[in-house]
Amino acid sequence: MGNLFQHEVQTGRREELLDISSVVLADLQRSGVREGLCHVFVPHTTAAVTINENADPSVKRDILVKLADLIPEHDNYRHLEGNSDAHLKASLLGLSVTVPVVDGRLLLGTWQGIFFAEFDGPRRRRYLVKIVAG
Repeated sequence: MGNLFQHEVQTGRREELLDISSVVLADLQRSGVREGLCHVFVPHTTAAVTINENADPSVKRDILVKLADLIPEHDNYRHLEGNSDAHLKASLLGLSVTVPVVDGRLLLGTWQGIFFAEFDGPRRRRYLVKIVAG
């Protein structure tokens, strides 16, 4: 499988954003790839991955609060598991992100970080990091 890295994360709350940037960067360094793409994928339907500001922790809070306003936990949902809001939030944020790799570095903006987004926790979750040379 080459440069495919699998990770587990234990989330602590029903909804939270966990900064996984350092783990992804460590995978890139282990891969030895200097130019290419770094793809992060979440194989769950009630979790996601996103890129956003990682300098000010209030940004994570603001994202979660606004998502809760837009997609409340309890509404007129038909899904029997009681986690329809989590499915909707995960779909809205998305299950993958791709970051260019240049000179062995993730080409993220100055304030950007990569976040695992939990919407139906706490749970033990997985995410995959694939580094592709090119």
